[in-house]
Amino acid sequence: MVRFAPDVFCLSDGDNDIDLPQLSLPEGFPVSAANHNLPIPLLPETLPVSYVFTSGSTGSPVPHLKTWGALVGSVRAEAQRLGLLDGRTHAVLGTVPPQHMYGFESTILIVLQCGGALSAPQYFYPADICAELSLLPRPRLLVSTPIHLRALLGMSSPLPPADLLISATAPLTQDLAREAETRFDAPLQEIYGSTETGQIATRRSAETDEWSLLPELRLTSQLGRVWASGGHVEQATELSDRLEIINDERFLLHGRTADLVNIAGKRSSLAYLNHQLNSIPEVQDGAFFMPDDGAAGSVKRLIAFVVAPGVDAHSIYAKLRERIDPAFLPRPLQIVDALPRNNTGKLPREAFQLLVTTLHHKEENNPGTP
Repeated sequence: MVRFAPDVFCLSDGDNDIDLPQLSLPEGFPVSAANHNLPIPLLPETLPVSYVFTSGSTGSPVPHLKTWGALVGSVRAEAQRLGLLDGRTHAVLGTVPPQHMYGFESTILIVLQCGGALSAPQYFYPADICAELSLLPRPRLLVSTPIHLRALLGMSSPLPPADLLISATAPLTQDLAREAETRFDAPLQEIYGSTETGQIATRRSAETDEWSLLPELRLTSQLGRVWASGGHVEQATELSDRLEIINDERFLLHGRTADLVNIAGKRSSLAYLNHQLNSIPEVQDGAFFMPDDGAAGSVKRLIAFVVAPGVDAHSIYAKLRERIDPAFLPRPLQIVDALPRNNTGKLPREAFQLLVTTLHHKEENNPGTP
């Protein structure tokens, strides 16, 4: 951060361990009766208001400038699609941090644009999240991610009803979406977008695989690449994912372009392989990883890390063999206590690479892992 913006500082209302110059915000400002009717400030659409960074899941984070108009356009398009511009005050609880693009748009900005109320606490444990949700007035929204939803659904106790569930950051399986809708007694809308474009599409994941573009947006395909433009996307932007355009309003998502895997002349994707791995009932969490290219002429081998308490790697490996082509079977498949996911549920490549390095050291001392 300092390398990108040497004059950066942290505006804070409490103690923290962020290694930046601190500017303390007073706990309270004097408020008089005259201040209650101050006009809401109007900002120029072209005003640059933030730099947002890609997550780093495929490499180093990259900054992207956002204008106020682009952010507002993205959020209001989302709010219109989700029915949040109905004049009611919606209470919002987010399990995703606001410094992530999805969290920034779907918790902070959406409350500002829709007149909602945001629950301030950032809880980690599922029981605390459910307790907070149960205290919020209706209508209430839970803004979450697949990894967080999976943890919440792992609770044996009844879950508090919600009025809307929102999920993003990673593809949501239809089974997980259906279970979430049943347990929370609320519809679930999944959001597709990127740091570069903001939010561009939604789908009711429990009912369909097809995504519906937000108003005024359009997709174009050129030489196997797909570009988004129109609406709040201020200039045509190439998407990092493989999309199958159905018509002017709908498309299918087939994973990230960088996720394509080619081994021994056969093609697959990490998204497909991860889906098959996580569909094994005993697997709580799992992911494939393609290491950086080794020596010239060396054979590429995938690695898989799996969270499956009480189950050995040989058992998972045998069940995975029934689901995928042998060329894509991981060597090795390693049982771990947890994957190095960040607070949005993503797996930064650097963290994954560190896990691989640790595995290699372990293999040197304990060979024979499947």
